Amino acid sequence: MTAPIVITSGDPAGIGPDLMLDLPSRYADTALVVLADRQVLHDRARLLGVQATWPQWQPGDAPPTGPVLWHCPAGAPVTAGQPDPATGNGTLTMLGRAARGCLDGHFAALVTAPVAKSIIREGADPAFTGHTEFFAEQAGVDQVVMMLAAKTLRVALATTHLPLSQVAAAITGPALEATLRILCQDLRDKFAIDSPRILVLGLNPHAGEGGHLGREELEIIEPALEKLRRQGLRLTGPVPADTAFQPALLAQHDAVLAMYHDQGLPVLKYAGFGEAVNITLGLPFIRTSVDHGTAFDLAGSGRIRAGSLHAAIDLALELVEKRSS
Repeated sequence: MTAPIVITSGDPAGIGPDLMLDLPSRYADTALVVLADRQVLHDRARLLGVQATWPQWQPGDAPPTGPVLWHCPAGAPVTAGQPDPATGNGTLTMLGRAARGCLDGHFAALVTAPVAKSIIREGADPAFTGHTEFFAEQAGVDQVVMMLAAKTLRVALATTHLPLSQVAAAITGPALEATLRILCQDLRDKFAIDSPRILVLGLNPHAGEGGHLGREELEIIEPALEKLRRQGLRLTGPVPADTAFQPALLAQHDAVLAMYHDQGLPVLKYAGFGEAVNITLGLPFIRTSVDHGTAFDLAGSGRIRAGSLHAAIDLALELVEKRSS
């Protein structure tokens, strides 16, 4: 029997608890372990007028056959829409439980609802920079890769949350090679793509136009790609970003590697806004996430859309099935 998928409910004052409330009906026959504060879920359901049954579960209990709740105290009273740093330790505990469960083999995959980095930094860990870095540290992994997927489009990032002024300096040959190796390896191992084809974007307009608009393509990107091609990786590029996202070209590739956040993600989110999934590559377990933030202003309002969470869960289930088969 496949291990259950674990879902962290995110910041307790955000929309994460709202998103959890339709899981018992939508995924009634799917083994899901939701980490959340039971009182927070109860209060949010009452606020929204929602009926949701949550059997209680903890490690050592029989494997679940549907959605169950592993109680994880928030650490302070919670009001929807009002973030409180006093809940930061509770949120970190929740993330740690989920990561350790995946590393120990108790969970088949991890799906995360959004957290507020500033709340955790203020209330629990000043060094906290996000889910991705936290899980990498828990797993003892030096480098991970952020990839978002919407429908058939997959976009990975060579750099993530950096000011634009710092991007060029962060793109080095060794870093780019490591990113592409992780991307190709996980497309094989987690997505069951035997020989992944990667479309690599240039950094500069027109991919540098032969050095007239920047030399990063000539001096860094192309040498790194050529080295990896000699090792058997199937890489196209560097190509100009403004012409890369045409259907005919995308159809010939399994993923796109963008050089920076706002080079690739606006196109992806236009293609599947509200239904995109964030996947962390390079971890020893499957981790997917919603593509949006905590939306404190919508918590408890009844006006949220759960499409991204459903897509994240469905992709996690798909990847688990591919891995097991």
